[in-house]
Amino acid sequence: MTSGSRLPGIAEEASDRIVVHADMDCFYASCERLREPALEDEPLVVGMGYEPGESVGAVATASYEARAHGVESAQAISKALDLLPRKREATTDPDLDVDAAGFYRPVDMPFYESISEGVRAILHEHAETVREVSIDEAYLDVTDRTSWGEVEAFARELKERIRNEVGVTASIGVAPNMSTAKIASDAEKPDGLVVVRPGAVEEFLAPVPVEELHGVGPVTARELRSRGIEVSAELADADRRALIEAFGERGRELHRRARGEDDRPVTPKGRPKSLSRESAFADPTDAVAEVENRVRTLAEAVAGRARRKDALYRTIGIKVVTPPFEVNTRERSLPGPVEEPELVERVALDLLEEFDGERVRKVGVRVSNLEFASAQQARLDGWDDVDAEDDHGTVDADSDDRGTYPRGQASLTDFD
Repeated sequence: MTSGSRLPGIAEEASDRIVVHADMDCFYASCERLREPALEDEPLVVGMGYEPGESVGAVATASYEARAHGVESAQAISKALDLLPRKREATTDPDLDVDAAGFYRPVDMPFYESISEGVRAILHEHAETVREVSIDEAYLDVTDRTSWGEVEAFARELKERIRNEVGVTASIGVAPNMSTAKIASDAEKPDGLVVVRPGAVEEFLAPVPVEELHGVGPVTARELRSRGIEVSAELADADRRALIEAFGERGRELHRRARGEDDRPVTPKGRPKSLSRESAFADPTDAVAEVENRVRTLAEAVAGRARRKDALYRTIGIKVVTPPFEVNTRERSLPGPVEEPELVERVALDLLEEFDGERVRKVGVRVSNLEFASAQQARLDGWDDVDAEDDHGTVDADSDDRGTYPRGQASLTDFD
């Protein structure tokens, strides 16, 4: 099942909102394993401050193998090293057990952002409304894309596309509202898929510890436990007036969430900074015509999305992923914001020429530096010679962060 028109029978079944929460498992660690496949199944910690001589640092992500040693996100790196020494030190220190050691890698946000872009592209293909919460987490309203009878297959296909095309694992929760979908995605990590259907929400939430409910932090959880309220069922059964007296209006909201009542719509967080589409080949290929045709299709799709969103763009870029997982990005900035589908294709193909003959496993096309206009959309004529727009051999880019580039040269910034 792919994104597209409403499925047969959905009109009768979609009276309840269908919300998907997609959460990438140990995302930073998964990205590092794409770059270094030998790290698969090894204890892996991503963070800062673990190099000799550094005294301050913290864990950003710990793989599940590292968590088995007690390493956790946000933990002081010094404690992590006590629990899980580095392999490098363990191979030379007779007091350390190599088998009880792990690997450490520094945080590389540009690389993680480039991988996240591929995930986001797939999410946006599966839903018109996507709320991106972070680099590795998003909510989707798929009410118009599937039905409760088909949503499990829909979510499974989404998981498989993320795994096959991007290379990372997602846990997915499906529910009639955002807060329950979030809890559902955490329920069977890693690589989980939990569907909570209408009518089953309160039963699903009943055994959930109160600290896992949306809006319940450590302080609130301690206060609830001091009142004998430890799980969602007990919070749902608690006297609402007593909760309001203890926590103010927030007490009313906590009572509602424990009962599975959450009417918040899935809304995007502000305007998108870029629009992109990516596509992976079944096997890496060096067939130039095949790669070019894929880029043409992606360019058409991206330009179409921009037009539907009334978006003008100042920058056109491509992503080319070569084996094993080397992410290459190139982009070209334009003299002004445009809406030119033909130009998107031409610039993308021009940038692609650098990779002629290389084996390619994935390609992507992106437009960025967006402006949104409901009035007449701009067009630039005379693009038969893109580079001729500037007599000094440069094309303008955003002066605050990119400057200008020599004629025909693409900036090397990562997709973000």
